[in-house]
Amino acid sequence: MGWGGGRPVRVPGHQPLQQWLYLVGFLDLFGVSMVVPLLSRHIKLLGGSTTVAGLIGSLYGLLQLFSSIVIGSWSDVVGRQSILLVTLILSGCSYGLLGISTSIFLVILARIPTGIFKHTQTILKALLSDLVPDHERPHVMGRFCAASSVGFILGPVISGYLVELDGGFYSTCFICCLIFFVNAGVVWQLPCKEWLYIPTKELHSMTENNCENMYTTLCKENRKSFDTPSNGVMRHQTSDPLWNQCMSVCQKIKGLVCSNLWDIFLVRFLMALANLLYFSNFGLAIEERFNVPPRLIGYLISYGGIIGSLSGYIAGSVARLYNNKTFLLLLHSSILTCCTMAVYSFATSITVIVLCTTVFGFSTTIGRMCITDVELGRIGKQARGTLMGAGQSVTAVARILAPVLSGLVQEVSVCGPPRLGAGLALLAILHMISIHSKQCKTTEAKAKLQ
Repeated sequence: MGWGGGRPVRVPGHQPLQQWLYLVGFLDLFGVSMVVPLLSRHIKLLGGSTTVAGLIGSLYGLLQLFSSIVIGSWSDVVGRQSILLVTLILSGCSYGLLGISTSIFLVILARIPTGIFKHTQTILKALLSDLVPDHERPHVMGRFCAASSVGFILGPVISGYLVELDGGFYSTCFICCLIFFVNAGVVWQLPCKEWLYIPTKELHSMTENNCENMYTTLCKENRKSFDTPSNGVMRHQTSDPLWNQCMSVCQKIKGLVCSNLWDIFLVRFLMALANLLYFSNFGLAIEERFNVPPRLIGYLISYGGIIGSLSGYIAGSVARLYNNKTFLLLLHSSILTCCTMAVYSFATSITVIVLCTTVFGFSTTIGRMCITDVELGRIGKQARGTLMGAGQSVTAVARILAPVLSGLVQEVSVCGPPRLGAGLALLAILHMISIHSKQCKTTEAKAKLQ
């Protein structure tokens, strides 16, 4: 391990480790996307109605809403590898149970563990943010999202062939279960001591052995901070490590609730709700407005996914064009998203729809990367899991509200959802302009004091 010239120093194996984490993200969404599109069909075959299928989907979203921040915070306290293994193994068992479900009750029972523990993407993002320096984070997050998106694109294609076979749904679930167990094996073999980025200044006067032990040292910070409050008086330590973990998780969640992140969470919520409204009736609206066959609609949706995946690969380059000013890039991408929604809602030809799909796939991918980077830039490394979980909880609220709002505005117009989405995106833009103005004033005030 070497350092010099003011350049960041990384633990050996940094780049190969990233590639392994990209693979885990790809396999994760590949397995999930094989099963989820077939779930409603399976419920109907078991005698359930569309309402029952919707309620089961809502149950999953509700569990995700409350469990995201807890699992993320737990990874801060216990360690990313341990929690990632737990989530992968339990999610795999859940999909295995789904593969033997012969009644609605078993389907519901199988979806409960998935709703609670399926947070592998959240923990992987927190892990990648631990691994790289801040200026490389947009590039790495973009690549990770791109790899995961490829899995989400390919999964339905494979399951579409499998479901036509006898017992196809059950075979698909068991393959998904196997994929999760393979992922757990990959994570188990990854070297824990390399899961940390150490800036040059922290390596000054340190030996190589000290550098290798730094991961273990920093993993104990949460426990030390729990035992020693801000006034320096030692708390009474209980002998139950699980109780210590629970209390530390509660403290981290409380700290996040009292933080200054709610303005960014509001931006995340508004943009997530706007994007979900855009997609809520995409197929139905295109069919009614342009009288195109379902096959073409499927091609359009797949095309949008491919554009989003390719955009992830160039996200780092786009961020560098902005000199890593990700908040400004977030503002501009949100403006592009808002304008695209407005144009789509008034489009009169399928050519314009294809153009909107192209721009929307690019702007939303860049926007998701930016909002994550802005959030991570406001919080310390020891609470990144809590932050990522909270962000997923905010998005889960949008997922719960989007179908309701979409159904209401569709009563007025088939183009109502994207128009409402454009309005919500405009609110997010105005809010971001307000945040940016406050930041500029604060910077100017600090400059005058100096």
